[in-house]
Amino acid sequence: MGLTDFIKKQFIDVLQWNEDGDGVLAWRYPMQDFEIQYGAALTVRESQMAVFVNEGKIADVFGPGLYKLTTQTLPVLTYLQNWDKLFESPFKSDVYFFSTRLQIGRKWGTQQPVTIRDKDFGMVRLRAFGIYSYKLADPKKFFTELSGTREIYTVEDVEQQLRNLVVANMTGLFGSSELPFLDMAANQMLLSDKLKESMLPVFDQYGLALDNFAVENVSLPEELQKAIDTRISMGMMGDMSKFTQYQMANAIPLAAQNEGGLAGMGAGVGVGLGMGQMMAGTMAQTMAGVAQPAAAAPEDPTAKLAKLKAMLDQNLITQADYDSAKAEVLKKLME
Repeated sequence: MGLTDFIKKQFIDVLQWNEDGDGVLAWRYPMQDFEIQYGAALTVRESQMAVFVNEGKIADVFGPGLYKLTTQTLPVLTYLQNWDKLFESPFKSDVYFFSTRLQIGRKWGTQQPVTIRDKDFGMVRLRAFGIYSYKLADPKKFFTELSGTREIYTVEDVEQQLRNLVVANMTGLFGSSELPFLDMAANQMLLSDKLKESMLPVFDQYGLALDNFAVENVSLPEELQKAIDTRISMGMMGDMSKFTQYQMANAIPLAAQNEGGLAGMGAGVGVGLGMGQMMAGTMAQTMAGVAQPAAAAPEDPTAKLAKLKAMLDQNLITQADYDSAKAEVLKKLME
């Protein structure tokens, strides 16, 4: 090998990153014992960005495209290196490539139940799971806050940090939200939107753009699930008489086709009506032992809450009036 060949191998005339697989967010071009040839070609592919770093300071940033590296295309590096207009020598600089592809199907979840404060039920322990997607949007922030001078930085390296941030924001959202936990747990789309809104600035501070966020499951504690079941049962009690009437109406045409016709149905109707009334009375007595204050109310609590919500949506009452009235209904319901 001649001296010319040896010297030639010390200079880089083409800079590019051929991504071999998924999951890499940042990659440092190997520069040990090498210098970049003045006028070298820099290739930045779609879904990539490149950053030149001079002695730890971020210099020039390049988006997708083909560039010829000169003092004109490297203005920040030229300033930091104090190059003059006639500079055409090889130079040294660290070069980092960043992947801006969308990282999809990333999972988040609470490894252990988290405790939140709810306006209706006080302290509640719950677990939640879901998925999200994001992409690298600002390589300067990402380099400064996360990847630094590491040779390679992967999705897995940042995953634990992002999961912890999601759980922390979820806990804070429930604690500060004016919406009760039950309202958001029953509408996972609403909960997903609220969490995404709170997470956008958190991702942005690391140079990441949150693309999608979804809550797939919220696991309720046993005592809260019992409270929900009780409320549903009490709502069903309000419609027991309508259910009995519906059964009788369906039984009439069937009885007309049987032997004895409608005449033979008299006793059956009486028995069915009596049984329906007896069942309604029995259930009412049973539920009275669980929620006696609600049974004495002139209006079903579930229906009353629905009316209050409708009035709030129509701006007929204020948020404060709604919260006060609802708290009073729930207090009587849970006594």
